[in-house]
Amino acid sequence: MSKVKRLAKSGKRRGNTSQRQAKKPEEFEIMLVTDVGSTTTKARLFRKKSNEYRFVSSGEAPTTVEAPFEDVTRGVRNAVREVEELTGLRLLEEEGIVWPRTANGDGVDLYATTSSAGGGLQMMVAGVVMTMTAESAERAALGAGAIVMDVIAVDDGRMPHQKIERIRTLRPDMILLAGGTDGGTIVHVAEITELIAAAEPRARLGIGYDLPIVYAGNKDARTSVSKTLADKFALRVVDNIRPVLELENTEPARDAIHELFMEHVMSHAPGYDKLMKWTDVPIMPTPAGEGRMFRTLAELRKVNVIGVGLGGATTNVYSIYEGKFVRTVSANLGMSYSICNVLKEATIGNIMRWVPFDIEPVLVRNRLRNKMIRPTTIPQTLEELMVEHAVAREALRLGFQHHKQLARGLRGVQRVRTMGDIFEQSTEEETYIDMMHVEFLAGTGGLLSHAPRRAQSALLLIDGFQPEGLTKLAQDSVFMMPHLGVLSTVHPQAALEIFEKDCLVRLGTCIAPRGVLKEGENALSFKVEAEGHVTEENVAFGSINVVPLESGKTAKLVLSPAKDLDVGRGPGHGLETTVEGGVAGLIFDCRGRPLSIPEDPAARRERLLKWFQAMNMYPETVYERIRSPEAKGGS
Repeated sequence: MSKVKRLAKSGKRRGNTSQRQAKKPEEFEIMLVTDVGSTTTKARLFRKKSNEYRFVSSGEAPTTVEAPFEDVTRGVRNAVREVEELTGLRLLEEEGIVWPRTANGDGVDLYATTSSAGGGLQMMVAGVVMTMTAESAERAALGAGAIVMDVIAVDDGRMPHQKIERIRTLRPDMILLAGGTDGGTIVHVAEITELIAAAEPRARLGIGYDLPIVYAGNKDARTSVSKTLADKFALRVVDNIRPVLELENTEPARDAIHELFMEHVMSHAPGYDKLMKWTDVPIMPTPAGEGRMFRTLAELRKVNVIGVGLGGATTNVYSIYEGKFVRTVSANLGMSYSICNVLKEATIGNIMRWVPFDIEPVLVRNRLRNKMIRPTTIPQTLEELMVEHAVAREALRLGFQHHKQLARGLRGVQRVRTMGDIFEQSTEEETYIDMMHVEFLAGTGGLLSHAPRRAQSALLLIDGFQPEGLTKLAQDSVFMMPHLGVLSTVHPQAALEIFEKDCLVRLGTCIAPRGVLKEGENALSFKVEAEGHVTEENVAFGSINVVPLESGKTAKLVLSPAKDLDVGRGPGHGLETTVEGGVAGLIFDCRGRPLSIPEDPAARRERLLKWFQAMNMYPETVYERIRSPEAKGGS
C-alpha cells in the first residue's frame, strides 16, 4: 500500500479519501511541495506537460516559526500565495491547501513538505565506545536528517555526574541509544541507560509528552533497557546498529527516527499540527530530502558524489563513495543564524584571506553580526557579496573537514596487515574519500542556488572542497532538491524527470592537478577539441584558465601535466578523455593541491582578483574600483 493510500485510510488527513485513493501517482497533474527552512519557506509547483513533469513556478516567504507568529503555516501560506499570483491557479483555502483538485481545476493532486525550521530534528546520541558503537549511532542519526547535539559514551572522558548534567540540560527532540554487539556484555549498556534514567531529560518542544528514545544496541540488553526506560520515555526498540564489529546496520534506526519524528516531535512544534493535516505524506526533514536526491544522482550516473547543502543555520555534507552513503551536519556552520559561528570556528584570518580588497577586520565582524541578527537580509553591494562568499568558502571547508571524520572505515574491526600496510603512510583513522576519485561535486542551498552568477557557485565549490583530477560540477537551480526528495517517496518518476531537466544545473568540469610547483612554472598543457574548433594552451602554476563549453556539449580533452603533477594517471602521465561542458565551462585549476594562498596582503589580493577575473565572477568594473588607490574599506 502506498504512503498516500495508507495515510488516507488511517483518517489522519482531511480531504476526499475515496477520490485520493482512486487517483494513482502517475495520474497526478499538479503537485505542490514546500520546504519550511530555518530562514525562508520555499514553495515549488510542478506540473505534467506534454506527458512529462516539469518545474513551473516558485514562491518564497520568511519562515514564521518564532514569535510573534509561532505558526509555520503562515509562512507556508505566504509562499504558496506567491505561486498563486504567478500562475493564476487557486491553491489556498481557509483550511489550507486545496486538494484534491476540484472540477474547475483549482487545487493540486499532491501536497507535501519538508522542514528544518525551529532547529530541525535535534538529537542526542549515546553508545558504549566513542569510536565504535557511538560513532555508528551518530552516523545513523545524521543519515536520518538529524542534528547531533552531543555524543555520550562510557569512555568519553566525562565523570558520571557531568554526563547526567549534560543529558539533563540538552533538551533534545530524541535520543538514540546504542552499544555492544549482539551476545556481548550488557554491563556498559546498562550503565548508559541508568545515566539517562537518572538525568530524566525533557523534550525541547512540548511538556506534555514523553521524550522518544530509540534503542539500537545489544539485543540481550533489551529487557534491561525496557525495564529502566519504558515507564519514563517513549521507547522504541529496533535491530542493533552494530550486531557484529564488522557490520554496520543503520537502516532500522533511521526508519524509527523518521517515524518518531512525525509522531512526537513535529506534532508539538509551533503550527506543525495544522501543517500535518494539510499534507498528503509525512513531513520529511530537509536534509533527508537533500540526501535522497544526492543518492539518486550517484545511482543515475553510477559515480562517486559529494554534495553539500549550505543553509542558514547548518552546513550538510553528503558523500556517496563506492556505495557508502554518509551525511554529516555542522550545526554551527550556516550563512545567516550561524554565520558568527563560522567566524568563531574559522577565525577572522581565514575569512579575510578570501577578501580581495583592503578592509579592516572589525568591519567584516560587524557585517557578519548584522547578518546574524537580520538573517533574511542579502548583500547590497558587490563588496558585501564578496565578504559573504569568503565566509561561505570557510563554511564549506570546515563542513567537509567534519564530514571526513565520519566518512571512514568501521573502527574496532580487526584486519590482517600486510608488509605494504606497515610502510603505508595513511591509517584507518583517515577518511576513505579520495578527491581524485570523486567524479561529481554538487551543491544546494540558498546562497549557492541564488548566486547572481553561476561561476560564483562553481568557484565556491572548488575552493571549499578542492577537487582533484577531473570533477563535474553541478548545483540546484532554484533550491528544489529537498522538495524532489519528499516527492520521490510518492512519485519517483516525476521527481527524476524534474531533477534531470529543471533542478540540476551543469556548471562544467574542473580539471585540477594534484601536487605543488613553483609559482609561474608550466603546470599543464591542454588541447580541447569541440565541434571542429581546437584550443591549445599552457597553464602556469598558481593560475586558473577557463575554456567556454556550453551545457549539454562535450569535447575531446588531451592533458599533459608537469612531471610532479597528477591528473589521475600518476605524476607526469598524460590523459585523453571526453569532458562535459556547463555554464562555467572547462575550469583548469592549476593553483595546486593543497591550495595555497600568498600570505603577503598585497600579493594575496592581486592573486584573488586574477582568479575571480579568470572565472568571470563579478562585473569588470569592480576589479578596476578595487585596484584603484582610493578604494579603501570595501566601500
